[in-house]
Amino acid sequence: MAQIFDITRTINPSLAVWPGDTPFSAQVITAIKAGSSINLTTLTMSSHLGTHVDAPYHFLDNDLTMEQAPLEAYLGPATVVTVQREAGPLLPEDFPGLEWSGVQRLLVHSIASARPLDQFPTEFVYPSPELAELMAQHGVVLFGSDAPSMDDMNSKTLPGHKALRRHRIAILEGLLLAGVPDGAYELIALPLKIAGGDGSPVRAILRG
Repeated sequence: MAQIFDITRTINPSLAVWPGDTPFSAQVITAIKAGSSINLTTLTMSSHLGTHVDAPYHFLDNDLTMEQAPLEAYLGPATVVTVQREAGPLLPEDFPGLEWSGVQRLLVHSIASARPLDQFPTEFVYPSPELAELMAQHGVVLFGSDAPSMDDMNSKTLPGHKALRRHRIAILEGLLLAGVPDGAYELIALPLKIAGGDGSPVRAILRG
């Protein structure tokens, strides 16, 4: 049987969010121990909590919202690659020896997967426009990372996000790749069908 790696960050109130964003909370509406026939909770959270996808609308006002985003990019062959760079833009030379012709979905494993989940990292890796161009040349359809963004956290122009979108490369952020060997897998990371949504948490797994 194929081995399954759960590469999703567990959602709980202590999970770090982007500074100023909405943390996760769960309000108990009914509880069996209080005499109800069921347990029922109301969830409050950001659309970009933990492991999530960005809809193009997140950073381009006239682009696709979450329910409009094609699903094909979030399901299929994926390649996990560990990078040595700890922060800043990832360049083609950060992937020595990678056979790009075999990469359909690139998942980047960095030091971010080793950091405490309750601490938001202020420095992390993100794709450069040059890397996005190279991926496009080889037909890559999704770029995933264990970092929380495709750009420096202080960026206002978002060149990484926009370069990926320009080349129709889907975005998957906040993966947890600790303990996952580099190599080829099948990725499943489907977003929720949120009307008008700018993003969605996902349950991301690798099968291989």
